[in-house]
This record gives sequence, structure tokens and C-alpha cells, in this order.
Amino acid sequence: MSVINVEHISKLYGDRMVLDDLSCSVDAGDKIGIIGVNGTGKSTLLRMLAGDEEPDSGTIIFSRGLTVGWLPQNPDFPEKGSVLSYVCEDAGEDYAFESEAKSMLNALELYDYGQELRELSGGQKKRAALCKVLLQSNDVLILDEPTNHLDNFMADWLEKYLSRYKGVLLLVTHDRYFLDRVTNQIWEVDKGKVYSYMSGYSGYLERKAEKEEMVQAAERKRQSILRVELQWVMRGARARSTKQKARLERFERLKNMDAPQSARQVEMEVVGTRLGKKTIELENVSKGYGDRQLFSDFSYIFRRYERIGFVGVNGCGKSTLMRLLAGKEEPDTGTIVWGETIKIGYFAQECEVMDEQQRVIDYIRDAAEYIQTSDGRISASRMLERFLFSPDMQYAPIAKISGGERRRLYLLKVLMEAPNVLILDEPTNDLDIATLQVLEGFLDNFPGIVIVVSHDRYFLDRISDRIASFEDGQIRIYEGGYTDYMEKRKQREDGEESGWNGNAAESVDRAGSGEKGTGGSAKKKRYRDPATEKLRFTFAEQKEFDTIDEDIEALESRMEIIEAEIAKNATNFVKLNEWVQEKESVQKQLDEKMERWVYLNDLAERIEEQRKGRQ
Repeated sequence: MSVINVEHISKLYGDRMVLDDLSCSVDAGDKIGIIGVNGTGKSTLLRMLAGDEEPDSGTIIFSRGLTVGWLPQNPDFPEKGSVLSYVCEDAGEDYAFESEAKSMLNALELYDYGQELRELSGGQKKRAALCKVLLQSNDVLILDEPTNHLDNFMADWLEKYLSRYKGVLLLVTHDRYFLDRVTNQIWEVDKGKVYSYMSGYSGYLERKAEKEEMVQAAERKRQSILRVELQWVMRGARARSTKQKARLERFERLKNMDAPQSARQVEMEVVGTRLGKKTIELENVSKGYGDRQLFSDFSYIFRRYERIGFVGVNGCGKSTLMRLLAGKEEPDTGTIVWGETIKIGYFAQECEVMDEQQRVIDYIRDAAEYIQTSDGRISASRMLERFLFSPDMQYAPIAKISGGERRRLYLLKVLMEAPNVLILDEPTNDLDIATLQVLEGFLDNFPGIVIVVSHDRYFLDRISDRIASFEDGQIRIYEGGYTDYMEKRKQREDGEESGWNGNAAESVDRAGSGEKGTGGSAKKKRYRDPATEKLRFTFAEQKEFDTIDEDIEALESRMEIIEAEIAKNATNFVKLNEWVQEKESVQKQLDEKMERWVYLNDLAERIEEQRKGRQ
């Protein structure tokens, strides 16, 4: 049964059509995740469904008596009032409601119920607004980026809460684990339309791939028929029978058909400045504000080409540490030394202040007019096009682009400066999933160090090879991605509760090659000190290390041959299938070899550093 019907709505901003004759419906029990490139109209659609904005044409019909709870990206707040009075303003003197409100505020780490709203940070205000809308017991919840400003533990809490929610849910979020575990339907907004997929995020990816493969197969068939028809037309027909006229008409139709358009996608090229052997070294670094100590005696040496994610509760000092690494702040005690070749690109949690009257292209030109990429020397204008800023948008003032587009623009400016160390503080905030996917691919090939603070569990799993966790004023290092970190942390905590002091958890109070500890008693260490442990290749590893570059080169050469054969046999199903199967096999071998290459080269580097240290 439909509870919301959207009928032929359209929305125009200036000369930009955001939603175009859009029709869709929402049924009872639907939990819908809305995705799409920034600027396609996701938030606009939510505002219309919530009644905050009117379409230029068309209607939205709600079932009689339907109540709607609405969390915008940037909620409005009263000038006066406490946190508790704000979230309970609709409850009257319902003490049970107040008790529930306090419990939920605790879950969202808003412990000071009497604190004035005006004293809260932007993130704290957003969490207060989330608490308020969840407490209202509406039939429909409409949430725009509810996971922004939530740490990993709060996101997990919200995920479980919404999984139990019995009403209709519509939300925009970039958190792919969240989408997969909470929603049962995905709406993709593209070119003014909505495309519905009756599944969570994983199912959406599968069906999207199948759909695109079908479209591409139809296009290959069209091209094949077109070639045959073209040959016939070029030969010329002596007689002009009805059948021949029909063939000519079919040729014209095929010729004039539009080829399928790929979904808009951000393009990122690997850019960066050469990274020397000396990176960033922290020695007994401490930082606090007033009486509050954030972390103390943190020592770490960042490895070349390391991918490390920093996690912890809100307010523990993650962003502060990023500012220290970027040279924006000074530590209270200890030292930070940057190698001579280090060039930092700092993508802050809050988008930098932009001159709203400045043109988009001039903002990027302030960073660089041209940049060297794997495709050669590329202009600022061309890079903007790759980041989905059309020529018209490039010459528009920044005031006319959306918040998500501003975030994407800011990211491009950071990359245009060609850093070799990327410090990304909550990079997933306000970036669409398509941009995140491309960013992840970019980071895979980025020739430098990547340091990330993020609450996005999927993103951390995707890009991190180490997790640094803020725990009780110390920073503990865990090998692996976010899921590995959660498993190992649980193992360690369970072991400590039972008095077990084994080695099951691979968490260490160290950094890697020649790193210094983060503090704490030597009795708590679960691994041998790398400073005293002699590193070496096994015989098999040495043999593999000597030949792995040649092995990878051979596989890459074979892949080029396969790709050429796939293109050549596009219309020969039997041959095409054989080549596609071989491609999958070779790609798997290549992926495994690349993983081994990373491991062996990292070990070789650590062995060399240890050898030099003992000379």
C-alpha cells in the first residue's frame, strides 16, 4: 500500500534542471536509501517529501493522517534553551519521555543535558537534532546524512536502532555498510530521474552491474547490425522493393539511435611529488586543552606508502592530531619532524571558507593552472570537468553550487597541489558514493602516505592497512582494516577481562619499522620489540622477492593481450567467453602478486632500516 505518491514533479534552479517530471511512490514498510552524485537532487527530493520545499510542478500526495519526522543536513535551532529542553519540547511533562530522551542523548554522547544549545559544536547540534526527530514516534522518518558527525560506535548504535524501526524510512547517506544493513530498497537519482532497486546496497551493486552489462550487450548488437546494414547500403540496391526500403529505414533508425550513456563519474588521476625515505616522525607527542589531556607520549614513524586510519570517540583528539601532522598546531610536549621531501595535502573536516563570489575555475587556479598526471599535463579546466564541473558550472560563482559540490571542489584543490602525504579528516562527509568509490581507487595508486580520520567503516576497510585507535589517552596500533581492528580489540578486551595475556590480538603499542612505543608497561606488550628482533627473509621469500617484478610484468603483458582479444572478439560469444574467463584468472593472479609485492617490499625496507640502525 502506497503511503506517499510523487507525481510528475520538476524542480529548476536557475537554468539547471535538478528533477525532471519525476514520479515514484513509497509503500508501507519501505526503508529507502537514496544515492547519487552530489548535485543531482537527493537533498532537494528529501526536502520536498518533508514539506520544506515545493516543486515547480507536479504534486506529492500523503496518506491521510501520516506524520513525518525530518532531519535536514543543517537543522535550524532556537537561540536559547538547553539540550534537554530542545529534544523534549513536544513532550510536555511526560517523565517517561524525558527518561528515554536522556538515554538516547547518552548514546549520542551528549551527557550534559543542561548545556545551552548555543555552546554546542556543529556536530553536537546535529546529534541533538537527530535525537529529537527519533523521539517523535512519526510514521515516516526522512533523514539527510544522519551518520555525519557520528563516530563509529554511534553509527553502529543508530544502525541497530533504525533496523528495529517499524515505520517508513527515507535517508541519504554515503555510509555503505549502513545502507546495506538498514535499507531494503535503493533509489538512484540521476539526470533528474529516480531508478529503483528492490534490495540493499550490495544487491543494488549486483543489479546495477547486470543492467549495465545488458545495455552494453544491446549496444554491441546494435553496432554489429549497423555494420552489416552499412555494407548492404554501400553496395547499393538495384531494385527498390518494399523490403529494401524497410532495410534502408532500419539503417537510418540504427544510425540515429543514441549510444548508451555511462553514469557520470568523477575521474581522478594519480598525482604527487616524489617521496623520499624520511617521512614524518613523532617523538613523545602530547596535547591537551586546559585541564583535559587528549593524548600523551605518542611516538610513531610513518612508513612510506602507508595507509593508516585513525578512529576513536568524538572529542578524543583525532582532528587535533591531524592538525599537528599538518603543521597547523604545535604539540604541548614532544617533537614532530618532517622529511625534506614531505609535501602535505590537508583535507580538513570542515570545508575551508570560500569566497562565494569567486568563480569555480578561479578557486582551482589559485592552487595550480596546470597539473602533471599520468595522462600528461592537464589544465585546471579539464580537471574540473573530470570532477563533474561542466564548463557552465566552472564560470559560475561558488554561491551557486551545492554543499556536496563544494566539498568535491575542495578535494580537487588539495589534489591539485600534488602532495605526497594526504591527511584526510572525515573525507566521506558530504561526498557522494560515486566520488568515494573513485577516491578509494585513487588512494590505491597514490604514490605517498595516506592518513585518514573517518567514521565510515566501509571506507576504512577499503583503504587502510593499519588502524590507530584512541583508547584512554593512548593511541594503540592494530594491523588490518576496520573489521580486523574491531575483532582484535574485542579479543584483547575479552582477554584482559579473563586475565588472559596471550597473543591472539594483533594489536601492538608500536608503529612498524623501528617505531617507538606509545607508552605503557612492557608487561602489556604482546609482541617482541622490533628494535631487538632481527628481521630477515626466509629462503622462499628471498627467492620470491628476486623474481616478483618479472612475474608481475609478465602478467600485465598477458592482460594487455587478453584485453585486445576481448575487443577483437566482441561479437563472437564463444571466443569472448573464453577470453573473459582467462582475464578473471589472470586478474586474480595479478592481485595476489601485487599483495605479495607490497608485503615483500615493505619487509625489505624494514630489514634495510634495521641493518643501518645496527651499523
